Formats: sequence, C-alpha cells, structure tokens
Amino acid sequence: MITMNADKQAQAVALYWDFENLHASLYEDAQGDGSYGSKSDNRFKVQEPLIDVQAIVDLASTFGPLVIHRAYCNWQYFGRYRDVLLHHAVELIQLFPPGASAKNGADIRLCLDAMDDLGRYGHIGTVVVVGGDSDFTPLAQRIKAAGRTLIGVGARKSTNRHWASSCHAFHYYDSLPGHAAV
Repeated sequence: MITMNADKQAQAVALYWDFENLHASLYEDAQGDGSYGSKSDNRFKVQEPLIDVQAIVDLASTFGPLVIHRAYCNWQYFGRYRDVLLHHAVELIQLFPPGASAKNGADIRLCLDAMDDLGRYGHIGTVVVVGGDSDFTPLAQRIKAAGRTLIGVGARKSTNRHWASSCHAFHYYDSLPGHAAV
C-alpha cells in the first residue's frame, strides 16, 4: 500500500456511479413509480439523458481532485450520455446482464472495485458513491474502517435511509447546487 501524509490523502477523491440506479430513479420520478422496470421493459430501450453529470462531478470535486472516476451500467442503452461522460473522463464499466433480472451486478462490481482501489491507493481520502441501494451499507462500513471519508449521492424517493445514514455525508440529487434538468 502506498503511504502519503494526511494532507495528500485527504485531497484525493474516488467517484463511483451506479449509473442506471440514479437514471432509473429519475425516470420514475418523472414517469411514475414502477415505470422504468415495468412490463414495458423501459430499461431495455435507448435512454434519454436525465442525469446532470456536471452537478455530481462538481460536488465530488469540492472534496479534492478526482483520481478515480468510474460508472457502472449496461451502456448499450445509455449512448446519449456519451459526450458528457467523455468530457468528464469517466471510465465506463460495461455490465451485460446475465438474464432478465440481473439485480445487483453494478452494486457488486462497484463494491469490489472500490475496496480494491482503497487497498492499492493510499492517497484516496474520500470516496463518493452515487446510488441509493442498501446494498452499499457494508461498503460504507469498510470504507469507514479504512479511515476514509464516504459521501453518498442518490435520488430522494428511492434512496434507502440506512445507506444514507451510513455515509459521513449524504446529498440528495435534487438538492445539489447547480443541478439543472437535463
């Protein structure tokens, strides 16, 4: 493990997105509960951009420079986000669902990558996780045990309250400064 002084460690930020989780939440806020994963299978169609990526990057950047910036999703349906994601140098992690209900694929991969990164890169002092699932609560416990700061971001209606309270700080997407409807 790389060791650095506390000032350097506090300055590095790793940002991880459960991208489809936030997009689905915003979709359901606009179209109604159950509309994203309903019988019409809206999740298997090309998606119109709903996420203000800049607002989340701006929030994460207040904690220091982004040294890791990854987003997890089945990107075949999210190509319309291409330009903004490239502009922010987001590393896109492609997840092909193994079946019709591939729940938690992004959550598991995000958690594994975050813990691997914290073990390898001692200069990461703050971890920002974009997603609202309670599945991230064990990750919160590990990040805290590693002496790092955890910031969560998620949609107000769909964020699990236990996940939100397990973070050092939690920001609801609709309350972000500079947030603009996309």
